[in-house]
Amino acid sequence: MYICQLKTFAIAVLLAFSSPASLAASASTANKEYRHAQEPIGTVRQLYDGKLYPDIQVNTFRNIDRLFPTRTVARGKTVSSLPLSKQPLQAFSYQVDGKQYDLYDVLSMNRVSGILIIHRGEIVFEQYLLGNNEHSRWMSMSVVKSITATLIGAAIHDGHINSIDDPIVNYLPRFKGTAYDGVTVKHLLQMSSGVAWNETYTDPASDRLRMLEAQISQQPGAILELMASLPRAAKPGTVWNYSTGETQLAGALVRSATGKPVAQYLSEKIWSKLGMQADANWWLESENGLEIGGSGLSATLRDYARLSLFLLNDGVINTANGSERVLPQGWMATAGSRQVIGGETVDYGYMFWPMHGRSYAAEGIFGQYLFVDPDKQLVVAMWSAQAKPLNRAGLNEYTFLQALSDHFQ
Repeated sequence: MYICQLKTFAIAVLLAFSSPASLAASASTANKEYRHAQEPIGTVRQLYDGKLYPDIQVNTFRNIDRLFPTRTVARGKTVSSLPLSKQPLQAFSYQVDGKQYDLYDVLSMNRVSGILIIHRGEIVFEQYLLGNNEHSRWMSMSVVKSITATLIGAAIHDGHINSIDDPIVNYLPRFKGTAYDGVTVKHLLQMSSGVAWNETYTDPASDRLRMLEAQISQQPGAILELMASLPRAAKPGTVWNYSTGETQLAGALVRSATGKPVAQYLSEKIWSKLGMQADANWWLESENGLEIGGSGLSATLRDYARLSLFLLNDGVINTANGSERVLPQGWMATAGSRQVIGGETVDYGYMFWPMHGRSYAAEGIFGQYLFVDPDKQLVVAMWSAQAKPLNRAGLNEYTFLQALSDHFQ
């Protein structure tokens, strides 16, 4: 286990879309304590296109707050401990098609840039690579979808949202008369709205890339305008279709129901109470605008691990003063389970990906994972810097994570 030396850092908030050189030169004075703040980075289009050379890609992934305006997710006054296990992970290996692989293979072949494994509340393995340390921040991308969905659970528990079966237009009246009229909160969480959406990254005409261009435009409400213009493809609740755009509606739902910015609600309900070691930051659609519901949270690896432990504990935060339930009881068991949509079982929960047994994961492009296995009391927070947004993992992450679960009693 290797743990790098501590350094302090501050959060940078800076809008930039220009060249790597100008991006590096424009880092604000508030950023100087963050050890990566002066690194040259690429542009957001290069990031999503997979057109960054390895060194610039890594720099960009740990400096995404320089690509768009952000809002701070404030930590609390205390930091929760992550004790080290007296039995660290050793001699781990597994076989696939008669070939044996170990952690060295996984970390190297998948370009892992940080991994933290916690078993029964204790760190059994922690490693930082590609120039990171425990104070480096890293992008989470679609892991944010799972965070936004979890905040919907918190809003239901708080009574801000009356029921998971409420129509979303009760909270987002601007969508009355659109294809989202008749879609419920549950449909949104399941991505079973029935609204047409093309997620294909490689299709320049896809809705996903239209959403990215709307985000780059930094025009307030541009993404929601795009969503309101989409046609209906099926009856709500009958077809599953993965849609990053719908996570923007999910974020707007949290904002409208709670009356608070999404980052502030995340801070108040989870981040400030869970003993996070650092503030996080979250992309905005425009200066002082709505958070991007499906990408753009940047935080430290240990804080991602603390968030994973929160999920493992079914949304209960334990402190010296007692415990506080943040999510409805049993929420995570449902959120992390396969759903039946239109009579068919789909490998998707409430914006989480079910895996083996009762395990599930929040996942992001380029190889980001928050993995939770309730049966083994195991969580894994993992960063990667794979070459392209999709289909560039050297070794199958699901196979690796299942082998890791099988390793523990």
